[in-house]
Amino acid sequence: MLGRTLREVSAALKQGQITPTELCQKCLSLIKKTKFLNAYITVSEEVALKQAEESEKRYKKGRSLGDLDGIPIAVKDNFSTSGIETTCASNMLKGYVPPYNATVVQKLLDQGAVLMGKTNLDEFAMGSGSTDGAFGPVKNPWSYSKQYREKRKQKPHGENEDSDWLITGGSSGGSAAAVAAFTCFVALGSDTGGSTRNPAAHCGVVGFKPSYGLVSRHGLIPLVNSMDVPGILTRRVDDAAIVLGMLAGHDPKDSTTIQDPVKPFTLSTLTDVSKLCIGIPKEYLAPELSGEVRSFWSKAANLFESEGAKVIEVSLPHTSYSIVCYHVLCTSEVASNMARFDGLEYGHRCDINVSTEAMYAATRREGFNDVVRGRILAGNFFLLKENYENYFIKAQKVRRLIANDFVKVFNSGVDVLLTPTTLRGAAPYLEFIKEDNRTRSAQDDIFTQAVNMAGLPAVSVPVALSNQGLPIGLQFIGRAFCDQQLLKIAKWFEKQVQFPVIQLQELMDDGSSISEINKLASVSLKH
Repeated sequence: MLGRTLREVSAALKQGQITPTELCQKCLSLIKKTKFLNAYITVSEEVALKQAEESEKRYKKGRSLGDLDGIPIAVKDNFSTSGIETTCASNMLKGYVPPYNATVVQKLLDQGAVLMGKTNLDEFAMGSGSTDGAFGPVKNPWSYSKQYREKRKQKPHGENEDSDWLITGGSSGGSAAAVAAFTCFVALGSDTGGSTRNPAAHCGVVGFKPSYGLVSRHGLIPLVNSMDVPGILTRRVDDAAIVLGMLAGHDPKDSTTIQDPVKPFTLSTLTDVSKLCIGIPKEYLAPELSGEVRSFWSKAANLFESEGAKVIEVSLPHTSYSIVCYHVLCTSEVASNMARFDGLEYGHRCDINVSTEAMYAATRREGFNDVVRGRILAGNFFLLKENYENYFIKAQKVRRLIANDFVKVFNSGVDVLLTPTTLRGAAPYLEFIKEDNRTRSAQDDIFTQAVNMAGLPAVSVPVALSNQGLPIGLQFIGRAFCDQQLLKIAKWFEKQVQFPVIQLQELMDDGSSISEINKLASVSLKH
């Protein structure tokens, strides 16, 4: 049951094949079994069981709230949740319990979703590996998969073994791991420069970043206000579309959301791609791109072409400036946003009371890790009066050029862009931490950051396993507010590729059934 899609398990609930309480208990049991993955910071067991019980009452009365009623979900721990600790994986917010729900959380709960818990991340979502949080790194479920272990010719690791495991990507690594390990059916992440798509690619799940302004940011603790977007992680594109349909729309509490009413999302099946034009950005053929990812990217383009679609090379000439531009703008907004954490109103406060200034300094030194402090320092440097024009204003101008590159390409008749999501598959933890946070983020988000600066929708879809038995994802980028068309194309592509289901039988009671369902039998992009 845990391996089914959202739509399938929703149908099972409506038909009485399983009750919301039974489903909730199965997920809670699996969360405990996979605790060593460190996907969750907080498991809201009592809340979840109570919500499942209420859902069960509705089903018995024939008053289901919809497709999400009774469905276990998880939420990244930088979304405010009423009555549930929200830490941003930082010592600064340990013990902080918000008095309200983020809009996206409230919308899911209003649809009857069952909140299993809050997922792990890089501290304040600053990272691309989910390794820099105060509660420890997240382990990729594929580290313990049969596919990966067979390639490595090793026996499955025990829960206490602490070597040779893989990162999830980040910063929404906890959410991606939670979905990949079947502990929930949907998870919310945040996406500022690829933080939903990056871990989705590494964990073999679907990671969707909506158009900026389509989904409310209210209650998402901000990193970069002008780029932050709530992201959706699921195991199928269709599931992401269902959730998006429930989240999209104007929110009076978020002035950046669109004013126009959003039409209901009905993701019809695309049967003919011959009228589509697929763009392949030549600048994304980076020297660091692994040969395997390049091969899958090429085969995906050939797949569209073989089905009659027009596939053309396009140019996004300012792509090479995106990493530096993103760094300046990101750190500048971080410096501004982090100023609120001063030890006065909420969160951590040090014991020093010599002076207000000393208390500020000690609180922030104790509360923030090196990564956060480093970004604050960099951002304040860029915002200094003598540097503002040369750094921040120039970066804003470059951002406009990057956004205009996308506009020109889409105005030329291109429907979607097809790109890699990451340079390579998931890296071993010990290898990943050899580089500093900034270098890692620059390398791992090279294909995703520009999308956030342009405010466009994008989705990472798992396509195949590498020679190491690890997931590889490809990214589709769409026109602004054409999210539905983007997902429709991604759904068609998903059905063509034969991405295997992760095999975690040793962790699951019903693991044998996982590998038998939802196999996509069509064209395989295997080597």
